[in-house]
This record gives sequence, structure tokens and C-alpha cells, in this order.
Amino acid sequence: MATRSMNADDPLDDFAARELALDGVTRKVHVAGRGPAVVVMAEMPGISPHVARFARWVRDAGFTVYMPSLFGRDGAVPGAEEGAAVFRRACVSAEFNALAGGRSSPVTNWLRALARHAHRECGGPGVGAIGMCFTGNFALTMMLEPSVLAPVLAQPSLPLEEPAGLEIADDEITAVRERLDRDNLTVLAYRFKGDRICRAERFAAYAAALGDRFIARELPDSAANTDVAPFFARYVSYPHSVVTQHLVDAAGQPTIAARDEILAFFARRLAVPTNRPDPIARD
Repeated sequence: MATRSMNADDPLDDFAARELALDGVTRKVHVAGRGPAVVVMAEMPGISPHVARFARWVRDAGFTVYMPSLFGRDGAVPGAEEGAAVFRRACVSAEFNALAGGRSSPVTNWLRALARHAHRECGGPGVGAIGMCFTGNFALTMMLEPSVLAPVLAQPSLPLEEPAGLEIADDEITAVRERLDRDNLTVLAYRFKGDRICRAERFAAYAAALGDRFIARELPDSAANTDVAPFFARYVSYPHSVVTQHLVDAAGQPTIAARDEILAFFARRLAVPTNRPDPIARD
């Protein structure tokens, strides 16, 4: 993968920008790669150069990436004021259940339709999905779609006002747990230990609801990158974004190990040949 600056807007010129009409709603989706599909959902405030870099890593590992535009300006470096405006709009949008727990964001209905569409286009056993921060829990709700086999929750941050809350309805998380048991699947989740948004209470709540099907990874704060975009410097001044802003792109780093584990997880569940070990295999 060619090296691109994380400090300049990314033109996303190696992705095909497609307008996909699903369930009566049309959204832009950036698509690249070949192989089984993986839906990559951006963190707040949108598809930044760091998010695009992670999507390229997924693409280069042998997958077709579907990266929907859910908020913000695609490819933009997260500026402080622009990012704050995007965050405020999302918090009051009817598409997102940002503040209180106990129900899923309505946008997850469209994301499940995207997974079905991607599976039809790409084939294979099924679809992977990763949500980050504001979208972190969406990959779990997407498990209600049978094609989704490999869900990853990166620092799931909703609901914002309930540290131990889950952004999913009780009947839905029960259905997800039943499916995980029935199909012998797992949920992989990441956070930094000192994260003030995705706190330990949330991972404890996931563990209580999903049992040993919930595989939690907590990284030390010392593993976080400190050279971050203005939005993060002002509003997220603590370790948070495991595979994007706070990832240290150097061999031997815990965040790189997390990235590689995620890629191996996708490869195992979606049957992509790989020489990476899968340390979380259950069967």
C-alpha cells in the first residue's frame, strides 16, 4: 500500500464512490478490493485519512471493502470546529440513538441491507463488519443479518450518557446471543484502558449479555499515538481510537497487533487464506 499523509485530506481516489439505494434510502459507499465483503464504518467525525488507511489494510488483506458515508466530509482531516459541528448534528439526528441505551440506531437497518447487498455481490461464506466509536456497536446489531459472520467493535461509545449502557434493544441482544451460540461465532472488541468514552463498564455489560462469545481486548494507554488531528487533540484528549487516530504504525506496537488480529479474524470467518495465526479461534 502506498504511503499517504495522515495530515492532508484523502481524495479516496483508489475507491469507487457508489450511490447505493437500499431499503428506500440512498447513501454513498466507497468500495475497493476483491474477495469477501467487509463493511468498515467510520468513527466520528467521518471517513478521515486514518479510517481510509485502515480500510486499505482490510482491502490489501484480500477483502472487498464497503465504507459507507454516514456523517462528515469524506476524506477530511478531522478539524476541531468542523468535527464538533458534525458531532452535534449526529447527536440530534433521528438516524442515531446517541444518548440513551436500550435501542439500536435506526441507521443499522440500512447497514444490514448493505451487508446483504455486499454478500450478494462478493459471495463467500458471509460478511465482516467493524464499527468504530460512534458506530462501534453497529457491527453487533448487524449480527441480526444472517450474512454477517465477523463483527468487530472498536471502542464502542454509544450511548454517550450511560457508561454501562448498550446501544441495542434487549430482545435484539438476546437474538444476537442466541445466534452466536447457534453458529459458534464470537464478537471481537477493543478499547484503551483509560478511554473516558468507552469505559470498562460498557465492556462488562457486553460480557454479561454475551458471555464468553464476547472477546475483549484492552490496550494500555501507553500504546496510544499522541500525534492526532485537531478534533481529537481538542475533544478526545485521551487514548481512544485503537486502529485509527491512536494507532502507532510501527512493528511490535500493541495497536498493530490489534489490527493484525482483526484481519486474521476476518480471514478465518470469511475463509480468506492467510499466514497470520488466529489467537481467538474457538473450534
